[in-house]
Amino acid sequence: MASRSAIIIGAGIVGLATARALAAQGFSVKVFERSDRAVGASIRNFGMIWPIGQPVGKMYDRAMRSRNIWKEIAPRAGFWHEAAGSLHLAYHPDEWQVLQELHDQFRREGRGVRLLDKAAVVAASGAVRGEGLLGGLHSSDEVIVDPREAIGSLPGWLAEQYKVEFFWGKCVSYISDQIVYIGNEEEYEADLIFICNGADFETLYPEHFSEQPVTKCKLQMMRLVSQPDDWRIGPALCGGLSLIHYKSFTAAPSLAALKERYAAEMADYLQWGIHVMVSQNGRGELTVGDSHEYGLTHDPFDKDFINRMIIDYLRRFACFKDWAVTETWNGVYAKLTDGEADLFFSPEPYVYVINGVGGAGMTLSFGLAEELVAGL
Repeated sequence: MASRSAIIIGAGIVGLATARALAAQGFSVKVFERSDRAVGASIRNFGMIWPIGQPVGKMYDRAMRSRNIWKEIAPRAGFWHEAAGSLHLAYHPDEWQVLQELHDQFRREGRGVRLLDKAAVVAASGAVRGEGLLGGLHSSDEVIVDPREAIGSLPGWLAEQYKVEFFWGKCVSYISDQIVYIGNEEEYEADLIFICNGADFETLYPEHFSEQPVTKCKLQMMRLVSQPDDWRIGPALCGGLSLIHYKSFTAAPSLAALKERYAAEMADYLQWGIHVMVSQNGRGELTVGDSHEYGLTHDPFDKDFINRMIIDYLRRFACFKDWAVTETWNGVYAKLTDGEADLFFSPEPYVYVINGVGGAGMTLSFGLAEELVAGL
């Protein structure tokens, strides 16, 4: 590329991944963030890097590339990570059937999965409830970080490694002719400008966002207390409802029948988009969620009944040493409505919007940014 300078707007995971990709190609990079630190969806998630949820081909390859980048950066940037893997659990014959079908399909695709019987599941995780358990599908691909720690550490590492400059508490008002304006007094020019603005469709180029197939998703999550005596759950754990959430699982022929049963027996869970997962960070705390509500404007308040539904379902497959909830929160992220996995467009010359990774920002952003920068 002839251009050698770039400005990025937004210091969430998409913006940070884009900064890395550009800097690695020799660009001088400046990042502008309206807050004093990243506080959006990028720190309000499980910290799961989750290739198992991505369908074979481009998306799985992108997820695996992102996973490998996370594993390279974490020890250098000094934040905790664990190649914990994942464990999907079956307590009903139709769930077990789906897991068996996925195992066969994923093995053909070359994924590192194993089908475990009840005894093997219990051996893999002391946090799994054994009563009624039929078995589980274990994947070795997944990595866990603490998103608050990781997103907080990445700017310092990017500054040290690539001389990326960060401008905190700077809200970009508008862009014109490759110049970024902060209010009416400050201005910065670059060859390329990238807008990584998450769920903020209103500040920059709102008329362009209104033409895109994009909405917003609100999720509710919780954090449980650090478990006593350094007790670990092992792999990230997922109940049966997660099987109808990820695109990769549509490879199972029996999935439609499973979804029909859920619709008949658990309509309230489907109404609120609830599927239940749990990950554990380096301090032993458990992150639990989540729900999905869609629309351009969301009630800022959490719904207690949703949190209770999540915990009730979690108790069906998990048993912890301490169930005390220390924090609850909600997050809002951009979600495409046309089934695509990312949104990339140019509202004016040399200005690019990167958005729409949905709830898979931690899983896909590093790989996506490399692809987009390479393709410019």
